[in-house]
Amino acid sequence: MTLANLLSDGQILPAMKAEGRWEAIGELVDLLVEVGKVDPADKSAVLESIRQREQTMSTGIGFGIAIPHASSDKVPQVVAAFGRSKKGIEFDSLDGQPVFFIVLFVVPKDQFQTHLRTLAAIAKFLNDKAVREELSNATDASQILKVFENRSPRG
Repeated sequence: MTLANLLSDGQILPAMKAEGRWEAIGELVDLLVEVGKVDPADKSAVLESIRQREQTMSTGIGFGIAIPHASSDKVPQVVAAFGRSKKGIEFDSLDGQPVFFIVLFVVPKDQFQTHLRTLAAIAKFLNDKAVREELSNATDASQILKVFENRSPRG
């Protein structure tokens, strides 16, 4: 499962407004509600599942990347959103640095293997410095999506 499969232009925020971790997570969950990937009635439950996961340990993995995620019985399939911050978001990252790229995803409750595979694929993809540079230089959501499409492993 690649990010290119999970994202559309509408699920990408090229200029996040958030300055902190919780605000950023809220901004991306709001986006998923807006594009119909999360039912408005389930928004608070989805937010809470991500918040609980995030409180065990920050998903700011370093290199300016955060991957907040959770499993929830409120989604029928994997849903994701991508946000980019030009000024950086304080995310309590492992390396203490601000985050510029956030991939938030939610997996159906009973799909543990899918959860692990999705997390590993995203981390590996964003670990590539050239990918991060391309994402930084993209001017809008459709260009960001093209980076995901062009750089994702063919599988």
